[in-house]
Amino acid sequence: MAAVRDPEATKARIFEAAVAEFARHGIAGARIDRIAAGAKANKQLIYAYFGNKAELFTQVLGTCMVDLAAAVPVDPDDIEGWVDRLIDYHATHPQLLRLLFWEGIEYGTAELPDEPTRQEHYARKVAAVADGQARGVITDAFPPGDLLLLLTALTNWMAVVPQMRRILTGTQDTDRDRLRASIKEAARRLVAR
Repeated sequence: MAAVRDPEATKARIFEAAVAEFARHGIAGARIDRIAAGAKANKQLIYAYFGNKAELFTQVLGTCMVDLAAAVPVDPDDIEGWVDRLIDYHATHPQLLRLLFWEGIEYGTAELPDEPTRQEHYARKVAAVADGQARGVITDAFPPGDLLLLLTALTNWMAVVPQMRRILTGTQDTDRDRLRASIKEAARRLVAR
């Protein structure tokens, strides 16, 4: 009896294997052969479902960003809670920040393949910050896009460079808790009116 094909299950396996491959090796270092092996899928299916390697990367990163936006929406009414949720999300999904850094290494300041979609994605986040500023719940001392960049950099950097977090702040649970409290306090001060 022939095996029943399930294209959606195959796409999901390819996607998961691609996330792992790109997070570990970046765009240039990733190999379609390894993705196919990890997904237990035919290499040709990857091209059929997702296009070339660069297109696959763009789809992987885009989906991961949409997942983050749905799981941890920007909340100007509760910046400290948002910081907590963002730290927790990146602790359990470290691949997203790795993907973003690989993208930065690959593209630098050049336009991204999905730049209009990315601009729309961030426009919604910037609009949430601008709304909080307009309502007076957070400072308007910074343009909303600048403020969002500052807050995400402050919050995400320890996940991006865990070796620096370890060297500078320690390795104990109490050290991580203290750093989290420091990040939340810095974010609170940054948005204070």
